[in-house]
Amino acid sequence: MNINKTEIIGMIHLPPTVSYLGWKGIEYCIKKAIRDLKALENGGASAALIENDGDSPCKLYGEPDVIAPMSIVAHELSKIAKIPLGIEVLLNDPKSSLMIAKTVGLQFIRTDYFVDRMTRKGYGEFKIDPKGLINIRKQINGESIKIFTDVQVKYATMKDKKKTISQSVSEALIYGSDGVIISGTETGEQPLIDHIKEAKQITKGKIPVIVGSGFSVENAEDLLSYADWAMVGTSIKTNNYIDIQKIEKLMQCVQQNIK
Repeated sequence: MNINKTEIIGMIHLPPTVSYLGWKGIEYCIKKAIRDLKALENGGASAALIENDGDSPCKLYGEPDVIAPMSIVAHELSKIAKIPLGIEVLLNDPKSSLMIAKTVGLQFIRTDYFVDRMTRKGYGEFKIDPKGLINIRKQINGESIKIFTDVQVKYATMKDKKKTISQSVSEALIYGSDGVIISGTETGEQPLIDHIKEAKQITKGKIPVIVGSGFSVENAEDLLSYADWAMVGTSIKTNNYIDIQKIEKLMQCVQQNIK
């Protein structure tokens, strides 16, 4: 993955894991994940991110019922993937994400909470430890695993309401983020262009600024006029599966509007 190239990271959202209503067995999870991966690859996506999005509501940290199936699915995908793979154990378990990535050989993780003190209804304040996370990566000899970090992430409320996007991005850069993710306030909502601009002014090309929500054919040109990369899921799905025709259309649009 190259900051000088426009990378589009497609989402592989897993079905409910073991203790959640809707669990259909590990073979079903693997089959769905492979289908989504192949659609992303054949449609031209640059990379794919595995998340336990089907767990509703997600637990604060990954427990065995989540970690076990995610590890198995990630391992199966790693054996066949033609594009870089990443993982995020929701809702807030970057340590487990790192461990899975290191164990099965993935290239990156995403963490929603890195430098910002935030709260969310039903969870309270999230524990953040950016320095500790970077140290864990070093301890497991995982420096090759990129850590892409949200700032002021969707669905959560800032404890320090006066903290600007620029301040959050600056802190993320200082603590060792490999890419900052800018999102809207919820899934499917695009980030503010001004927030992307602020992030770009701080990063100065050192790390990518990544659109984290609401990316689509309709706004790809506008968002990629400022952002370096984008993550996409909702707009390229049909019936909860990645739709190859939708990702192809999006990638055509991206190619036409690359800076």
